[in-house]
Amino acid sequence: MRRLLLSNDDGVHAPGLRALHDALAPHARLRVVAPDRDKSGASNSLTLSRPLALSTLDNGFYSVDGTPADCVYLGVNGVWEERPDLVISGINHGGNLGDDVLYSGTVAAAMEGRNLGMTAIAMSLVGHRHFDTAGRVAASLVGVADRLSLPPRSLLNVNVPDLPWDEIRGLRVTRLGYRGPAAEPLEVRDPRGRKRYWIAAVGENADDGPDTDFAAVEAGYVSITPLQTDLTRHAARDDVQEWLDALT
Repeated sequence: MRRLLLSNDDGVHAPGLRALHDALAPHARLRVVAPDRDKSGASNSLTLSRPLALSTLDNGFYSVDGTPADCVYLGVNGVWEERPDLVISGINHGGNLGDDVLYSGTVAAAMEGRNLGMTAIAMSLVGHRHFDTAGRVAASLVGVADRLSLPPRSLLNVNVPDLPWDEIRGLRVTRLGYRGPAAEPLEVRDPRGRKRYWIAAVGENADDGPDTDFAAVEAGYVSITPLQTDLTRHAARDDVQEWLDALT
């Protein structure tokens, strides 16, 4: 039976992680390794300043006092003798669309799996109600994952509309859209009167064209976006070289 490693960024007690586990348990052998608390926005950070604690919970899940990437690193790379066949991160409470992938711990957990040589999928529910729908989508994808052929250092970013299963219109392969600038931080005062700042909401959609992840989810389709870890803007290399040549 296929071996799956599950993780997330919402924390080991998050309902989305439990929904993912319950949806996949009939189809695979599962190991769940997730942060001990909410680590949303942790991106690809690793904990390098101290050792990590790995704890076993009563339900068999493993809790780590670190980041999503820490959890996948431990889950894949040496803590257990058997390596997983597939890494799935989620189900995130909220979408990871467009520029969100740069900050997302959900996507980062999948990316760490990909960096360690695993096929990897990041799962997000664009809402907070129908985790069962996202779980069924995950089970469908896992069922055919062995037929998936991706270039090296690639992963799938999946966003599921917050709808009942029978209202999902289908699946679309998409590209990332883009958001505009985020709002300004919110200034608050702590009990001692000192200034503190909350990071504000993400920006409005700036590119939500018909082939984007934004448009697919808005229309009721599951968005599946192939991502790559190579961030090089290859088309700009010649322009940068000309710029440098002009300096000499």
